[in-house]
Amino acid sequence: MDFRETDEQRALRSAVAALAAKYGHGYWVEKAKRGERTDELWREAGQLGYLGVAVPERYGGGGGGITELAIVCEELAAGGCPLLLIVVSPAIAATVIAKSGTEEQRKTWLPGFADGSAKMSFAITEPDAGSNAHNITTTARQDGDGWRLSGRKYYISGVDETEATLVVARTEDARTGTLRPAMFIVPTDAPGYERHEISMEITSPERQYTLFFDDVKLPADALVGGEDAGLAALFAGLNPERITVAAYATGIGRHALGKANEYARTRSVWGEAIGAHQAIAHPLAKAHVELELARLAVQRAAWAYDSDDASAAEAANIAKYAAGEAVINAVDTAVQTHGGNGMATEYGVGTLWAAARVARIAPISREMILNFVAQHSLGLPKSY
Repeated sequence: MDFRETDEQRALRSAVAALAAKYGHGYWVEKAKRGERTDELWREAGQLGYLGVAVPERYGGGGGGITELAIVCEELAAGGCPLLLIVVSPAIAATVIAKSGTEEQRKTWLPGFADGSAKMSFAITEPDAGSNAHNITTTARQDGDGWRLSGRKYYISGVDETEATLVVARTEDARTGTLRPAMFIVPTDAPGYERHEISMEITSPERQYTLFFDDVKLPADALVGGEDAGLAALFAGLNPERITVAAYATGIGRHALGKANEYARTRSVWGEAIGAHQAIAHPLAKAHVELELARLAVQRAAWAYDSDDASAAEAANIAKYAAGEAVINAVDTAVQTHGGNGMATEYGVGTLWAAARVARIAPISREMILNFVAQHSLGLPKSY
Protein backbone atom coordinates (compact mmCIF):
# COMPACT_ATOMS: atom_id res chain seq x y z
CA MET A 1 0.00 0.00 0.00
CA ASP A 2 1.37 3.38 -1.04
CA PHE A 3 0.07 6.37 0.92
CA ARG A 4 2.24 8.88 -0.92
CA GLU A 5 0.39 11.46 -2.96
CA THR A 6 1.48 11.95 -6.55
CA ASP A 7 3.42 15.04 -7.58
CA GLU A 8 0.25 16.39 -9.17
CA GLN A 9 -1.78 15.85 -6.01
CA ARG A 10 0.84 17.55 -3.85
CA ALA A 11 0.96 20.47 -6.27
CA LEU A 12 -2.85 20.71 -6.16
CA ARG A 13 -2.84 20.69 -2.36
CA SER A 14 -0.23 23.43 -2.23
CA ALA A 15 -1.98 25.58 -4.82
CA VAL A 16 -5.40 25.33 -3.16
CA ALA A 17 -3.84 26.13 0.23
CA ALA A 18 -2.32 29.26 -1.30
CA LEU A 19 -5.70 30.32 -2.67
CA ALA A 20 -7.36 29.79 0.71
CA ALA A 21 -4.63 31.84 2.42
CA LYS A 22 -5.27 34.67 -0.04
CA TYR A 23 -8.85 34.98 1.22
CA GLY A 24 -8.57 33.66 4.78
CA HIS A 25 -11.00 32.94 7.54
CA GLY A 26 -11.80 36.61 8.05
CA TYR A 27 -13.21 36.80 4.52
CA TRP A 28 -15.38 33.72 5.11
CA VAL A 29 -16.73 35.02 8.44
CA GLU A 30 -17.44 38.48 7.05
CA LYS A 31 -19.40 37.02 4.14
CA ALA A 32 -21.37 34.79 6.49
CA LYS A 33 -22.26 37.56 8.92
CA ARG A 34 -23.28 39.93 6.15
CA GLY A 35 -25.44 37.29 4.51
CA GLU A 36 -23.31 37.46 1.38
CA ARG A 37 -21.97 34.77 -0.93
CA THR A 38 -18.36 33.76 -1.37
CA ASP A 39 -18.59 34.51 -5.09
CA GLU A 40 -15.05 35.85 -5.45
CA LEU A 41 -13.45 32.75 -3.97
CA TRP A 42 -15.75 30.40 -5.88
CA ARG A 43 -15.07 32.21 -9.16
CA GLU A 44 -11.31 32.11 -8.73
CA ALA A 45 -11.31 28.46 -7.63
CA GLY A 46 -13.30 27.66 -10.76
CA GLN A 47 -11.07 29.64 -13.10
CA LEU A 48 -8.01 27.89 -11.67
CA GLY A 49 -9.60 24.51 -12.33
CA TYR A 50 -9.95 23.40 -8.72
CA LEU A 51 -13.73 22.96 -8.75
CA GLY A 52 -13.54 20.79 -11.86
CA VAL A 53 -10.72 18.45 -10.87
CA ALA A 54 -13.07 15.45 -10.91
CA VAL A 55 -14.92 16.38 -14.12
CA PRO A 56 -13.84 14.30 -17.15
CA GLU A 57 -11.34 16.04 -19.40
CA ARG A 58 -13.54 15.86 -22.50
CA TYR A 59 -15.99 18.19 -20.74
CA GLY A 60 -13.35 20.69 -19.68
CA GLY A 61 -12.41 19.19 -16.31
CA GLY A 62 -9.21 17.94 -14.79
CA GLY A 63 -9.97 14.27 -15.32
CA GLY A 64 -9.19 13.35 -11.73
CA GLY A 65 -11.41 11.77 -9.14
CA ILE A 66 -12.94 12.25 -5.71
CA THR A 67 -9.41 11.95 -4.32
CA GLU A 68 -8.50 15.26 -5.94
CA LEU A 69 -11.80 16.91 -5.07
CA ALA A 70 -11.36 15.87 -1.43
CA ILE A 71 -7.97 17.61 -1.46
CA VAL A 72 -9.66 20.80 -2.67
CA CYS A 73 -12.33 20.58 0.03
CA GLU A 74 -9.81 19.91 2.78
CA GLU A 75 -7.34 22.64 1.86
CA LEU A 76 -9.95 25.37 1.46
CA ALA A 77 -11.35 24.44 4.87
CA ALA A 78 -7.86 24.22 6.40
CA GLY A 79 -7.30 27.77 5.18
CA GLY A 80 -10.41 28.92 7.03
CA CYS A 81 -12.75 28.92 4.02
CA PRO A 82 -14.91 25.76 4.18
CA LEU A 83 -17.20 25.87 1.14
CA LEU A 84 -20.19 23.59 1.61
CA LEU A 85 -21.31 24.03 -1.99
CA ILE A 86 -18.26 22.08 -3.18
CA VAL A 87 -19.85 19.05 -1.55
CA VAL A 88 -23.22 19.82 -3.14
CA SER A 89 -22.36 20.91 -6.68
CA PRO A 90 -19.01 19.39 -7.83
CA ALA A 91 -19.14 16.31 -5.58
CA ILE A 92 -22.79 15.27 -5.83
CA ALA A 93 -24.40 16.91 -8.85
CA ALA A 94 -21.41 16.77 -11.18
CA THR A 95 -20.62 13.16 -10.25
CA VAL A 96 -24.23 12.03 -10.73
CA ILE A 97 -24.48 13.68 -14.15
CA ALA A 98 -21.03 12.46 -15.25
CA LYS A 99 -21.79 8.87 -14.25
CA SER A 100 -25.52 8.57 -14.89
CA GLY A 101 -26.65 11.50 -17.01
CA THR A 102 -27.40 11.43 -20.70
CA GLU A 103 -24.79 12.73 -23.11
CA GLU A 104 -26.86 15.86 -23.65
CA GLN A 105 -27.01 16.45 -19.88
CA ARG A 106 -23.26 16.01 -19.65
CA LYS A 107 -22.63 18.50 -22.45
CA THR A 108 -25.04 20.99 -20.91
CA TRP A 109 -23.78 20.92 -17.32
CA LEU A 110 -20.31 19.48 -16.94
CA PRO A 111 -18.35 22.31 -18.62
CA GLY A 112 -20.00 24.77 -16.23
CA PHE A 113 -19.22 22.58 -13.24
CA ALA A 114 -15.63 22.36 -14.47
CA ASP A 115 -15.01 26.12 -14.54
CA GLY A 116 -17.32 27.05 -11.67
CA SER A 117 -19.75 29.01 -13.84
CA ALA A 118 -22.58 26.58 -13.04
CA LYS A 119 -23.85 25.52 -9.63
CA MET A 120 -26.50 22.97 -8.78
CA SER A 121 -28.06 22.28 -5.39
CA PHE A 122 -29.18 18.83 -4.26
CA ALA A 123 -32.51 17.98 -2.63
CA ILE A 124 -33.19 14.62 -1.03
CA THR A 125 -34.20 15.18 2.61
CA GLU A 126 -37.82 15.64 3.62
CA PRO A 127 -39.43 16.47 6.97
CA ASP A 128 -40.89 12.97 7.41
CA ALA A 129 -38.30 10.91 5.56
CA GLY A 130 -34.86 12.34 6.23
CA SER A 131 -32.53 10.78 3.68
CA ASN A 132 -34.55 7.56 3.31
CA ALA A 133 -35.19 7.52 -0.43
CA HIS A 134 -37.75 4.75 0.04
CA ASN A 135 -40.03 6.96 2.14
CA ILE A 136 -39.86 10.26 0.31
CA THR A 137 -43.20 11.65 -0.85
CA THR A 138 -42.03 14.07 -3.54
CA THR A 139 -43.35 12.48 -6.73
CA ALA A 140 -43.10 13.03 -10.46
CA ARG A 141 -45.80 11.87 -12.82
CA GLN A 142 -45.64 11.76 -16.57
CA ASP A 143 -47.52 14.54 -18.33
CA GLY A 144 -47.51 14.20 -22.09
CA ASP A 145 -43.89 14.23 -23.20
CA GLY A 146 -42.74 15.73 -19.87
CA TRP A 147 -43.21 15.49 -16.11
CA ARG A 148 -45.09 17.15 -13.26
CA LEU A 149 -43.24 17.38 -9.94
CA SER A 150 -44.96 17.85 -6.57
CA GLY A 151 -43.71 17.69 -2.99
CA ARG A 152 -41.36 19.42 -0.59
CA LYS A 153 -37.81 19.18 0.65
CA TYR A 154 -36.13 20.28 3.86
CA TYR A 155 -32.66 21.57 4.78
CA ILE A 156 -31.45 22.10 1.24
CA SER A 157 -28.19 24.06 1.02
CA GLY A 158 -27.38 27.03 -1.17
CA VAL A 159 -30.51 27.08 -3.32
CA ASP A 160 -30.23 30.87 -3.67
CA GLU A 161 -26.82 30.43 -5.32
CA THR A 162 -27.73 27.79 -7.90
CA GLU A 163 -29.40 27.77 -11.29
CA ALA A 164 -30.98 24.36 -10.78
CA THR A 165 -31.64 21.77 -8.11
CA LEU A 166 -31.06 18.04 -8.51
CA VAL A 167 -34.24 16.71 -6.89
CA VAL A 168 -34.71 13.14 -5.68
CA ALA A 169 -38.31 12.14 -6.30
CA ARG A 170 -40.27 8.97 -6.96
CA THR A 171 -41.85 7.88 -10.21
CA GLU A 172 -44.24 5.07 -11.01
CA ASP A 173 -42.70 2.09 -12.75
CA ALA A 174 -44.95 1.45 -15.76
CA ARG A 175 -44.14 -2.27 -15.63
CA THR A 176 -44.91 -2.91 -11.97
CA GLY A 177 -46.86 0.13 -10.76
CA THR A 178 -44.46 0.55 -7.83
CA LEU A 179 -42.77 3.81 -6.96
CA ARG A 180 -39.02 4.05 -7.36
CA PRO A 181 -36.43 6.81 -6.85
CA ALA A 182 -35.51 9.06 -9.74
CA MET A 183 -33.69 12.37 -10.04
CA PHE A 184 -34.72 15.49 -11.91
CA ILE A 185 -32.87 18.67 -12.84
CA VAL A 186 -35.25 21.45 -11.79
CA PRO A 187 -34.50 25.10 -12.67
CA THR A 188 -34.72 27.21 -9.52
CA ASP A 189 -36.85 29.78 -11.37
CA ALA A 190 -39.39 27.23 -12.62
CA PRO A 191 -43.06 28.21 -12.03
CA GLY A 192 -44.36 26.38 -8.97
CA TYR A 193 -40.91 26.10 -7.35
CA GLU A 194 -40.79 28.05 -4.08
CA ARG A 195 -38.13 28.33 -1.40
CA HIS A 196 -38.28 29.56 2.17
CA GLU A 197 -35.12 30.20 4.15
CA ILE A 198 -34.64 28.37 7.44
CA SER A 199 -33.23 30.57 10.19
CA MET A 200 -30.05 28.89 11.44
CA GLU A 201 -27.79 29.34 14.47
CA ILE A 202 -24.66 28.73 12.44
CA THR A 203 -21.88 30.84 10.94
CA SER A 204 -21.90 29.94 7.26
CA PRO A 205 -22.22 31.79 3.95
CA GLU A 206 -24.46 29.00 2.63
CA ARG A 207 -28.10 29.20 3.62
CA GLN A 208 -30.62 26.44 4.25
CA TYR A 209 -34.06 26.22 2.67
CA THR A 210 -37.38 24.43 2.67
CA LEU A 211 -38.49 23.82 -0.92
CA PHE A 212 -42.01 23.45 -2.28
CA PHE A 213 -42.83 21.97 -5.70
CA ASP A 214 -46.38 22.75 -6.73
CA ASP A 215 -47.05 20.79 -9.91
CA VAL A 216 -43.80 22.00 -11.48
CA LYS A 217 -43.77 21.23 -15.21
CA LEU A 218 -40.52 19.71 -16.48
CA PRO A 219 -39.38 18.56 -19.92
CA ALA A 220 -38.66 14.92 -20.61
CA ASP A 221 -34.90 15.49 -20.47
CA ALA A 222 -35.09 16.77 -16.88
CA LEU A 223 -34.99 13.13 -15.77
CA VAL A 224 -31.36 12.25 -15.09
CA GLY A 225 -30.17 9.26 -17.06
CA GLY A 226 -33.59 8.05 -18.14
CA GLU A 227 -36.20 5.97 -16.33
CA ASP A 228 -33.90 3.04 -15.62
CA ALA A 229 -31.15 5.04 -13.88
CA GLY A 230 -32.96 4.88 -10.52
CA LEU A 231 -30.98 4.05 -7.41
CA ALA A 232 -27.71 3.65 -9.31
CA ALA A 233 -27.81 7.33 -10.26
CA LEU A 234 -28.64 8.34 -6.68
CA PHE A 235 -25.89 6.28 -5.07
CA ALA A 236 -23.36 7.62 -7.56
CA GLY A 237 -23.51 10.87 -5.59
CA LEU A 238 -23.95 9.74 -2.00
CA ASN A 239 -20.51 8.23 -1.41
CA PRO A 240 -18.71 11.28 -2.87
CA GLU A 241 -20.89 13.40 -0.60
CA ARG A 242 -19.74 11.52 2.50
CA ILE A 243 -16.10 11.58 1.43
CA THR A 244 -15.98 15.30 0.65
CA VAL A 245 -17.88 16.20 3.83
CA ALA A 246 -15.26 14.20 5.73
CA ALA A 247 -12.48 16.09 3.94
CA TYR A 248 -14.26 19.38 4.66
CA ALA A 249 -14.43 18.41 8.34
CA THR A 250 -10.76 17.43 8.63
CA GLY A 251 -9.84 20.75 7.03
CA ILE A 252 -11.88 22.65 9.61
CA GLY A 253 -10.19 20.63 12.34
CA ARG A 254 -6.75 21.41 10.95
CA HIS A 255 -7.54 25.12 10.85
CA ALA A 256 -8.77 25.15 14.44
CA LEU A 257 -5.84 23.07 15.67
CA GLY A 258 -3.35 25.30 13.87
CA LYS A 259 -4.79 28.34 15.61
CA ALA A 260 -4.66 26.54 18.96
CA ASN A 261 -1.05 25.42 18.49
CA GLU A 262 0.04 28.94 17.67
CA TYR A 263 -1.75 30.28 20.73
CA ALA A 264 -0.28 27.58 22.99
CA ARG A 265 3.24 28.40 21.80
CA THR A 266 2.94 32.18 22.14
CA ARG A 267 0.58 32.69 25.08
CA SER A 268 2.75 33.07 28.19
CA VAL A 269 1.50 32.74 31.76
CA TRP A 270 3.80 32.80 34.80
CA GLY A 271 6.83 33.05 32.62
CA GLU A 272 6.34 30.16 30.19
CA ALA A 273 4.18 29.25 27.21
CA ILE A 274 0.95 27.51 28.15
CA GLY A 275 1.81 24.77 25.65
CA ALA A 276 4.55 23.61 28.03
CA HIS A 277 1.85 22.22 30.32
CA GLN A 278 0.55 18.73 29.63
CA ALA A 279 -3.00 19.85 30.42
CA ILE A 280 -2.75 21.93 27.25
CA ALA A 281 -0.29 19.85 25.21
CA HIS A 282 -1.93 16.44 25.56
CA PRO A 283 -5.41 17.43 24.35
CA LEU A 284 -3.80 19.14 21.36
CA ALA A 285 -1.70 16.06 20.61
CA LYS A 286 -4.78 13.83 20.92
CA ALA A 287 -6.72 16.07 18.53
CA HIS A 288 -3.84 15.90 16.04
CA VAL A 289 -3.75 12.09 16.20
CA GLU A 290 -7.50 11.86 15.65
CA LEU A 291 -7.39 14.25 12.70
CA GLU A 292 -4.55 12.32 11.07
CA LEU A 293 -6.46 9.05 11.47
CA ALA A 294 -9.53 10.68 9.94
CA ARG A 295 -7.46 12.00 7.04
CA LEU A 296 -6.19 8.48 6.38
CA ALA A 297 -9.78 7.25 6.38
CA VAL A 298 -10.71 9.93 3.85
CA GLN A 299 -7.80 9.01 1.60
CA ARG A 300 -8.71 5.33 1.73
CA ALA A 301 -12.38 6.05 1.00
CA ALA A 302 -11.53 8.31 -1.93
CA TRP A 303 -9.17 5.68 -3.33
CA ALA A 304 -11.84 2.99 -2.98
CA TYR A 305 -14.44 5.12 -4.74
CA ASP A 306 -12.13 6.14 -7.58
CA SER A 307 -11.03 2.51 -8.01
CA ASP A 308 -14.62 1.16 -8.02
CA ASP A 309 -13.59 -1.00 -5.10
CA ALA A 310 -16.32 -2.95 -3.34
CA SER A 311 -15.33 -1.40 -0.01
CA ALA A 312 -16.20 2.15 -1.11
CA ALA A 313 -19.54 2.45 0.70
CA GLU A 314 -18.18 1.17 4.01
CA ALA A 315 -15.02 3.26 3.66
CA ALA A 316 -17.01 6.42 2.86
CA ASN A 317 -19.19 5.96 5.93
CA ILE A 318 -16.20 5.23 8.16
CA ALA A 319 -14.40 8.34 6.88
CA LYS A 320 -17.47 10.47 7.52
CA TYR A 321 -17.82 9.09 11.06
CA ALA A 322 -14.13 9.47 11.93
CA ALA A 323 -13.94 13.03 10.57
CA GLY A 324 -17.11 14.10 12.36
CA GLU A 325 -15.76 12.90 15.69
CA ALA A 326 -12.28 14.32 15.10
CA VAL A 327 -13.38 17.80 14.06
CA ILE A 328 -15.66 18.22 17.07
CA ASN A 329 -12.81 17.39 19.43
CA ALA A 330 -10.32 19.56 17.51
CA VAL A 331 -12.53 22.66 17.57
CA ASP A 332 -13.54 22.11 21.21
CA THR A 333 -9.88 21.67 22.19
CA ALA A 334 -8.95 24.80 20.26
CA VAL A 335 -11.62 26.81 22.07
CA GLN A 336 -10.51 25.44 25.45
CA THR A 337 -6.87 26.22 24.69
CA HIS A 338 -7.78 29.84 24.00
CA GLY A 339 -9.88 30.14 27.13
CA GLY A 340 -12.25 33.10 26.84
CA ASN A 341 -10.52 34.16 23.64
CA GLY A 342 -11.81 30.98 22.04
CA MET A 343 -15.21 32.60 21.76
CA ALA A 344 -13.89 35.86 20.29
CA THR A 345 -14.35 36.27 16.54
CA GLU A 346 -10.84 37.60 15.98
CA TYR A 347 -9.21 34.32 17.08
CA GLY A 348 -11.02 32.32 14.42
CA VAL A 349 -11.99 29.16 16.28
CA GLY A 350 -15.37 29.81 17.89
CA THR A 351 -16.75 30.75 14.49
CA LEU A 352 -16.14 27.16 13.36
CA TRP A 353 -18.06 25.48 16.15
CA ALA A 354 -21.44 25.06 14.47
CA ALA A 355 -19.94 24.02 11.13
CA ALA A 356 -17.92 21.37 12.96
CA ARG A 357 -20.97 20.17 14.86
CA VAL A 358 -22.93 19.76 11.64
CA ALA A 359 -20.37 17.18 10.49
CA ARG A 360 -21.85 14.78 13.03
CA ILE A 361 -25.36 15.27 11.66
CA ALA A 362 -25.21 15.80 7.91
CA PRO A 363 -25.46 14.46 5.30
CA ILE A 364 -26.05 11.38 7.43
CA SER A 365 -25.98 11.19 11.21
CA ARG A 366 -23.35 9.28 13.15
CA GLU A 367 -26.10 6.96 14.40
CA MET A 368 -27.14 5.98 10.87
CA ILE A 369 -23.50 5.33 10.01
CA LEU A 370 -23.23 3.02 13.00
CA ASN A 371 -26.41 1.28 11.83
CA PHE A 372 -24.80 0.78 8.41
CA VAL A 373 -21.59 -0.61 9.88
CA ALA A 374 -23.45 -2.88 12.29
CA GLN A 375 -25.59 -4.34 9.52
CA HIS A 376 -23.29 -4.41 6.51
CA SER A 377 -19.83 -4.74 8.08
CA LEU A 378 -20.63 -6.86 11.12
CA GLY A 379 -23.60 -8.79 9.75
CA LEU A 380 -25.87 -7.88 12.66
CA PRO A 381 -29.67 -7.77 12.27
CA LYS A 382 -31.10 -4.56 10.88
CA SER A 383 -32.06 -2.34 13.80
CA TYR A 384 -34.31 0.25 12.18
